[in-house]
Amino acid sequence: MKLVRVAAAALNQTPLDWDANAAHITEAIERARARGVGLLCLPELCLCGYGCEDALFSPAMRRTARKMLQQVLPATEGIAVTLGLPVLHQGSLFNACALVADGRLVGLAPKQHLAGDGLHYEPRWFKPWPAGSATRIDVDGDDVPFGDLVFDLGGVRVGFEICEDAWAATRPGLALAERGVDVILNPSASHFAFGKQAVRRRLVVEGSRAFGVTYVYSNLLGNEAGRAIYDGGALVATGGELVTQGPRFSYRDAVLTDAVVDLDRTRTQRAQRASHTPATDADHGVIDVAFNLPSAQPDAPDCTQPTWENAAEPELEEFTRAIALGLCDYMRKSCSQGFVVSLSGGADSTAVACLVRLMVDLALADWPIGDLVKRMNLAGPAPSDADELASRLLTTAYQATRNSSATTCDAARGVAQAIGARHLELDVDGLTEQYVVLIEQAIGRKLTWERDDIALQNIQARVRAPGVWMLANIENKLLLATSNRSEAAVGYATMDGDTCGGISPIAGIDKAFLRRWLVWLERDGPEGVGPIGAVARVNQLKPTAELRPQDRGQTDEDDLMPYEVLDAVEHQAIGEKRSPAEALAVLQARFPQWGDALAAWVDRFYTLWCRNQWKRERYAPSFHVDDKNLDPKTWCRFPILSGGFRRELREMHSE
Repeated sequence: MKLVRVAAAALNQTPLDWDANAAHITEAIERARARGVGLLCLPELCLCGYGCEDALFSPAMRRTARKMLQQVLPATEGIAVTLGLPVLHQGSLFNACALVADGRLVGLAPKQHLAGDGLHYEPRWFKPWPAGSATRIDVDGDDVPFGDLVFDLGGVRVGFEICEDAWAATRPGLALAERGVDVILNPSASHFAFGKQAVRRRLVVEGSRAFGVTYVYSNLLGNEAGRAIYDGGALVATGGELVTQGPRFSYRDAVLTDAVVDLDRTRTQRAQRASHTPATDADHGVIDVAFNLPSAQPDAPDCTQPTWENAAEPELEEFTRAIALGLCDYMRKSCSQGFVVSLSGGADSTAVACLVRLMVDLALADWPIGDLVKRMNLAGPAPSDADELASRLLTTAYQATRNSSATTCDAARGVAQAIGARHLELDVDGLTEQYVVLIEQAIGRKLTWERDDIALQNIQARVRAPGVWMLANIENKLLLATSNRSEAAVGYATMDGDTCGGISPIAGIDKAFLRRWLVWLERDGPEGVGPIGAVARVNQLKPTAELRPQDRGQTDEDDLMPYEVLDAVEHQAIGEKRSPAEALAVLQARFPQWGDALAAWVDRFYTLWCRNQWKRERYAPSFHVDDKNLDPKTWCRFPILSGGFRRELREMHSE
C-alpha cells in the first residue's frame, strides 16, 4: 500500500485583506502539519481573495500578491500546499495556482476554463490557459515552470483542475489521467446555490472514478466580497468513492478536512481498466520536485453528513445557514455593530429579523460568546448570553400610520420579543400628514385616494425611511432592506421607502419560498436551534402593505396576482426567456383553475417587469442563493428602457 494523508481546507478570505488572508492560510497549514498531512489544497486566489474584480488589473495589487506568496513560503516546511494568485504573462492575466513544497515555489498552474455566466465574470479579467502548453516565467528573480503541468513529488504525480475546469465538458482530468497523475487537486471558489453541493459531490466522486485518481476539492467559506456566499464543504474522493467531506456554513476562518488514501489502489484500478490509454508523451510537462510525501497509517473514512442535509426539505436549512453566515460576515467585514430592521409585522421584515437572531444562535455553535464578540469587533462589555447578544446586535422599529393595524403591531412586537431584539414603536402618521398638507398647499388641491392612490401610499413608506436610517447611523449598524424577489420582479416596492438599506438579504428569494420558510420556522426551525413560535401571528396574516385605508382591505395579491402565479410567470419569462404567448400556454396547463385571469396577469407581469428595471438597478446589494437571481449587477441584465413587450403582448391577446 502507498498511503498518504491529503487534505483540503475551506478558508474565509476577504479581497485585498492581505494579513488576514495570510493568517488563515497559515492556520490551515499548521493544522494540516499537525495532522500529518503531506499535500494540502487551498481555495483558488486565496492569497488575494477571489472577488477582487477590477483590482486584479492593478500592478501594485499583483506585486503584493507575490510578496504574500513569499511571506507564506516558510510556513510550508515539510508539506506541499497550493496557493492561488493572479499572474501576468505576455500581456495577459491568468488565474494561477502555485504549488509550494517544503518552503519552495516549484511551479504555477493556470486555470484552463473560465467561469463567465451568471454572477461570474472571469473572462473580464483572465485569459484561459491552453491545454498542453507550458513555459517558464520569472517570479521575483526565480525561473519557475508555468502552464499545464504535472508535479512529481517523490513518485506521486499531482495535477490541477481549478474550479470551473471540473465543470467543463472538456475537463483537464482526462489528460492528467493519461499522464499518470495520482492526485488531482481542485482549488475552488464555488458560490452557494440551492442543491449545488450534491452536484459538486458528483463531479468529485465521478472524477476520481473516471480518471482513476484521488480527487481533493477545496472551497471558500463565508461572505467573501459582499454578494456571493461560499459554503465550504471540502471533499476527498478516491477511485469512485467519497472518503470524507467537510462541514458547510462554518463560522471559522479555516476548516481542515483530511483523509488517508491508498495510491496503489487507484493505480491498480486504472491499470485494470481497458479504456485507460496512457499518453505517449506522459513525461512532457512533468516537474520533478525534491520532496517526498510522508507515509501515513490507515485511517477510517468519514463521510458523515449533518443530519439537516438529509431533511425532507434541506433547502430550508440551507437558506437559513447561508443567509445567517452571509449577514455575520457582512457585518464584521464592514466594521458595523449590528443591524436595524423596520419590522412591519409582515412576512418579509419578520424573515429578515429572524435571520439575524438565527445568525447569533448558529455562530454561537462555533464560537464561545466571548470569542464571538471579539470576532465581531463589538464595542462594550461582552454580553452574558445569546439573548443579550441579539439585543445588542438587532434594533427593530414598528412605524405606524393611520392605516396600520393593531394586528400587525402586535405581531411585530411579539416577534421582536421572541428573538430578543431591542424594539421601538414609532408613530409616523404626523410626518406623513405634514408632507400631504405641504404638497396640497403647493399644488392648490386636496389629495384623494381616487386620484392620488400611488402617491398617498408611497409617501407613507418613504416617511418610514429617515427614522430607521437615523437609528442605523446612531448605533453604527447596517440598515437591512426587506424586499423580496417577487416584489423586485414587478417593482412592488417603494424606492427610498421599503427598499432603503445597505444590504437586501432576501432580494434573491421569492415570496412563496419565504412564506413556506416562515411556516417551517414556526414549527421546526433549523436543527440545533429550533422553532420561533412567535412567527405564527405573522403566518396567519395575508401579506399586505397596509398603505391604503383599512376599509379598503388591501392585500399584496389583490394588487398583483397570486404569488404562486407571479413566481411561475417570472420563471417562464425571465428564467426560461419565453415570450408572453409561450408563458401563457405553460401557465394555462399548470393553473387551469384561473381561466381568463391568466392572460391579464401575464400581461401585467411583462409590463411591470419592463417598467421597473430602474428599480432593480437601485436595489441594495443582495445575496445570491440560487440561479433565479434578478440582480442586474450579477445575474439578470435587462435594458432600463425597452419596448415593453408591447408587440408580443398584442400577439398573445390576438391568439
